Amino acid sequence: MRKTLIASFRLVRLAGHLIRAMILVIWQFPGLSTFQKSEQIQAWALDLLALLAIQFEVKGEPPTSGPMLLVANHISWLDIVLLLATGHCRFVAKAEISHWPLLGLLSRSVGTLFIARESSRDALRVVHHMAEELRAGEILAIFPEGTTSNGLQLLPFHANLFQAAISAHAPVQPVALRFMEVATGQLSLAPCYIDDDSLMDSIWRTLKSAPLCATLRFGEPQFSEGRERRKWAGEVRSTIHEMLL
Repeated sequence: MRKTLIASFRLVRLAGHLIRAMILVIWQFPGLSTFQKSEQIQAWALDLLALLAIQFEVKGEPPTSGPMLLVANHISWLDIVLLLATGHCRFVAKAEISHWPLLGLLSRSVGTLFIARESSRDALRVVHHMAEELRAGEILAIFPEGTTSNGLQLLPFHANLFQAAISAHAPVQPVALRFMEVATGQLSLAPCYIDDDSLMDSIWRTLKSAPLCATLRFGEPQFSEGRERRKWAGEVRSTIHEMLL
């Protein structure tokens, strides 16, 4: 009963935090510089983690400037919040997210590049756009598993988006994400968003869970060094797997 009451209170606060984000995007963003927007987004993401009582730990060195392609494993809807909390980056995400209530507006406002994953033509368009952004010095982030997993193992990596880094001669930086229970130090599955989970199921389970610590481990940036995209994707996947051990 106590957990339900605490979770309900946090849910109300979460709704208010999302409404605050909408107000920020609609009324303040048009008058802000790119740097000011990034600062506001990072502060909002850190406040959200605090609201959810999620401790936040960063290991390694997040990028402070681009070009850089961040490549991370994918567990939860919180993964985007965690990366935004470390600093500026823009995401490549599946097109259906752009139509989600509220979250679609927020994702569009931070410059997300949307891809229709079932369309090879759209994938080529997005790779071309990504390469242009990387050449311009942008920091982009992708989840090459293509969907979320339970965090216990990595799914195969889709290699197509690695071509953008090859074309732009930009480095890739592996990122390993995990959620742990603070009290036990054990891996937590509470934030997972997989299989038949709805977004609300995942949010409610996270709100009711024991205190969590989210860890982001940033590996060393690496260039393709002549590797074609499939080989590079496979080796980055192996690197992230080792970082999760």
